[in-house]
Amino acid sequence: MSMPTFLECAACAHQQPYQPFTPTICNQCGSQWLETRYDYAAFKREILRGLPGRPFNMWRYQDILPLENPAGLDLYPAGGTPLWLSQRYAPALGHSNVYIKDERYGPTSSFKDRQAAGAVAAMIESGIKEAVIASTGNAAVAYAAACARAGIKLWVFMTSLVPQEKLREAALFGAEVIRVSGNYDQTKQIAAQFAQRRHLLLDRGANSIPARESMKTIAYEIVEQLGWRSPDWYIQAVSGGMGPIGVYQGFEELLRMGLIDRIPKLAIIQAEGCSPMVQAFKAGKDTAELVIPDTSIIILSTGDPGASYTHLWNLTQKYGGVMESVTDAEAFAAMRSLAKSEGMAVEPATSVAFAGLEKLLKNKVIHTEEMVVVNCTGHTFPVEKHVLGDQWAVDVHLSEGQAPAPREGLQAALENLDEKATTVLLIDDNPDDALLIRRILEARKSYRVFHAKDGWEGLSMARQKLPDLIVSDLTMPGIDGFGLVEELKLDPRTTNIPIVVVSAKDITDEERRRLNGHIQALYQKGSLTPRKFVEQVVQTIEEDKNGEKGA
Repeated sequence: MSMPTFLECAACAHQQPYQPFTPTICNQCGSQWLETRYDYAAFKREILRGLPGRPFNMWRYQDILPLENPAGLDLYPAGGTPLWLSQRYAPALGHSNVYIKDERYGPTSSFKDRQAAGAVAAMIESGIKEAVIASTGNAAVAYAAACARAGIKLWVFMTSLVPQEKLREAALFGAEVIRVSGNYDQTKQIAAQFAQRRHLLLDRGANSIPARESMKTIAYEIVEQLGWRSPDWYIQAVSGGMGPIGVYQGFEELLRMGLIDRIPKLAIIQAEGCSPMVQAFKAGKDTAELVIPDTSIIILSTGDPGASYTHLWNLTQKYGGVMESVTDAEAFAAMRSLAKSEGMAVEPATSVAFAGLEKLLKNKVIHTEEMVVVNCTGHTFPVEKHVLGDQWAVDVHLSEGQAPAPREGLQAALENLDEKATTVLLIDDNPDDALLIRRILEARKSYRVFHAKDGWEGLSMARQKLPDLIVSDLTMPGIDGFGLVEELKLDPRTTNIPIVVVSAKDITDEERRRLNGHIQALYQKGSLTPRKFVEQVVQTIEEDKNGEKGA
């Protein structure tokens, strides 16, 4: 049992029960910032015993993660990343005590793997089958991978400014990628409204307790890897700021248990072209104002950090620290230096943190005797274009300007998205029939059509894609249409997906009875022209949608 014993309001210290995925609002003062509290005494005893038999990944610390029964779940293996002492890069800067927490060793090569692992584990435990996330890149990829393993359908909303490699990678894992032609803040808006319209779970980043809690395992690993010592500084490049918020909760818990004697000073680094936190910090303000992003490092382009900044400001005031910005050119220069000196290829967002380190060392903010840990996350390897073909994203166009989109524009975009977001899985071993039907469907209302060449492939794709409709041939090699329908209806993930069956052979009464109650419609090949057949399929889709709306 590892559920929090209670939630504690950061504003008034009021205590209340924890419930996953419900808005965390203090019942006493209305604050939206509540923190978890666990049985730390029991967990400390486990730590002192050496955490026997536990793997070295984030689930090593499952006693302080918000899950009812972690042992009963198929846990995504995030965390357990190395901590390197810089051998050449930092010494060349005049500092020989810089450690690199190399989060590139996660399943998708980013520290967001931890966030996704914790959030998706909580989704599994809560029986959630479909979710929505807005992201500037790494979180989307991490969630897509974790959801693929869990059989959860994921809708990913990313601004079209995000590098295509990031969007393509999320699509590779089976996520439904929605590419929005606005900025990130607009993208978050439309994702939230899409989730609300469809009654789906929306990942709320720093306000999602399962997601935020997972990040604190970075602190636990760092301290354990340093022989249960705390560094003097922790440095991280940020966009929205959830990472260091979670990490510092971990440091605070370790201090509460008496396992460290101090909490490190915090260095928050942002790209100069999108640095609302840095601007507010240097102005001595505890709230940040919205800025219009103007940086080529899109992954760090959150213009409105909201309450996350206030929390990070409080951490710097309590434990010491600084917020600093670097130019894109400085970040790219640090990327090249790190690659040449340490043999480490990192993405631009991570190089911002190292450029920040260089600046803080040059300005003597960090002293040579102080131990520093830098969060290193993100890879530089693109997904090959030929793997996915052409249709791997749905485009949603908002206004050209950078101001928040008006409600009318969002409404129109959402209605347009409703038209585009219908996915069809076509299972047919006849490539000519499949191609014809696919082309007609895709030319009509922008349906997204995925094709499986036999029953086994179709079953796998159905579990991965969780389409809105399945159109399947009856006679196929391997598992036939009858077996396919039975398997789909036995699986809780796919049991509610409507199925249209087509057959080239005459159907007996017994076969009709076998299919009865399990499929939406049955058509005979040759009885309708392909175009008429597609019209019937479209009608079936619309009837199913209308039925859902009326339910």
